[in-house]
Amino acid sequence: MADTADSRTPAQIEADIRRRRATLAETLDEIGVRVHPKTIVGDAKAKVASNIDHTLGRAYVGVNRAVTDVRARFVDEDGAPRLERVVPVALVVVGVVGLLAFSTRRRKG
Repeated sequence: MADTADSRTPAQIEADIRRRRATLAETLDEIGVRVHPKTIVGDAKAKVASNIDHTLGRAYVGVNRAVTDVRARFVDEDGAPRLERVVPVALVVVGVVGLLAFSTRRRKG
């Protein structure tokens, strides 16, 4: 490398220095943009938004799977309700609602 530096003309050395200064200025500008508070905040916001989107997507898939599983338990392949499963659940719901209504009236009276 020393041989190459010795054989360069002053004009070549000056041109090399100008190129290196330009490259250094470009690099410093890029660093300045990267460490600017607005850039850091923007990157953080984007990361949070991405994590929220990912979490919501996973939650949607989980809820959709749960709804599909519950539906499969109460509806057959043709879409007709499975009365042997719907009727007992309906009776339990009616019983719980009745007990709640009865206890509410009892407290008021």
